[in-house]
Amino acid sequence: MTSTAVITGASRGLGLALATELSQRGWRLVVDARDAGRLDSAVAGLPRPDLVSAVPGDVADPAHRAALAALAGDSLDLLVNNASALGPTPLPRLADLPPAALEDVLQTNAVAPLALVQALLPALERARGTVVSVSSDAAVEPYPGWGGYGASKAALDQLTAVLAVEHPALRVVAVDPGDMATDMHAAADPDADPADLSAPGDVARALLRLLDGDLTGARVRAADLAVGAAR
Repeated sequence: MTSTAVITGASRGLGLALATELSQRGWRLVVDARDAGRLDSAVAGLPRPDLVSAVPGDVADPAHRAALAALAGDSLDLLVNNASALGPTPLPRLADLPPAALEDVLQTNAVAPLALVQALLPALERARGTVVSVSSDAAVEPYPGWGGYGASKAALDQLTAVLAVEHPALRVVAVDPGDMATDMHAAADPDADPADLSAPGDVARALLRLLDGDLTGARVRAADLAVGAAR
């Protein structure tokens, strides 16, 4: 039977890298991104685009989440809550962070992932599936300027940990992927040298090796899988 995954934020970065790896394995994928053109181009480049359903939209939109759930079907092996919002750039101090901007980041990075889990929970439970929340070490470290984003990821971590306890039949884990050479990282730290950052493909392969084995705990770091430094 073909395995099925829902991956949010799959037009670039880690989301696209995970979609590529799973497509190579012959998985059926339901993917999304806010930029429809970029999503179409990403799907066209996957090994098995014929097995991919692409839905442009925003995970913060309830109607969009309902569309993803409908395409996932009655049984879902993997949900990757990868779509994230960074917030204002250059990254402001908390004293300068507009409350409305914090609300937007929390909505995308914490509220929407939980709502998507809720929408997909029957399908996940039927497959005894896996939920992956893509986190950050900004969730646990007090980096200047990262307060809003870090708070949203800390909330996601806690939601993920509680979900793991409340639904022991599922595998539920938050993953800190490390500093990666992505558009989001470039927006947050434009002076960073991409050569010093992990490639999303390397992180994706390490994450899938982890998922192929036994998960130990509700939070893991890519750094612990020897794929790069944390953030």
